[in-house]
Amino acid sequence: MEISFEKDLIEHCSPTLASMKTASLFCHTFSCPEEIHGNICLWQEILREKGIRLFLLRVCACTALVYVCRTEALRRDLCRGEVRRFLSAYGYDCVEPHSAVERLKQRLAAQADFGFPHEIGVFLGYPLADVIGFIKNEGRNFKYAGCWKVYENEGETRRLFAKYEKCRNVYRRLFQEGRSVLQLTVAV
Repeated sequence: MEISFEKDLIEHCSPTLASMKTASLFCHTFSCPEEIHGNICLWQEILREKGIRLFLLRVCACTALVYVCRTEALRRDLCRGEVRRFLSAYGYDCVEPHSAVERLKQRLAAQADFGFPHEIGVFLGYPLADVIGFIKNEGRNFKYAGCWKVYENEGETRRLFAKYEKCRNVYRRLFQEGRSVLQLTVAV
């Protein structure tokens, strides 16, 4: 059974569409490589008026890694002093969203095992302390695991994860009842 791109947007990006989260990431398999770029361009145009941008981070055969972000929220996140310093250690000379995402794409392409560079958490709106904690602990010794591995502020982050899940459930229900992705996307 083929899963629609719209359903994947709802399933994986609801908190971003609701403007609760900076960005989301998901893989989607298309029927052919040509369909990938056409679909991304179409949704890029549809969601632009709501402040959302889609990026193809990686394509392998007919599967695309799609990054969906609120451009202004990403700009704010990346311009924070501690985030700028952190990213500069990974070769991010510019934290303007488009340039930074292009650098992220380069870093993804350099991953021989199709893994992810750890700084990707910053691009997804994860707290910098948790991104740094993950790197320092090599993914171990976390306090809690949900949308990401939590190293600090466990209680606050658990509440945030619960909000994300509630949002996802509401969006699933509304989508099943006939609301469109565009109708469910909050304009900022």
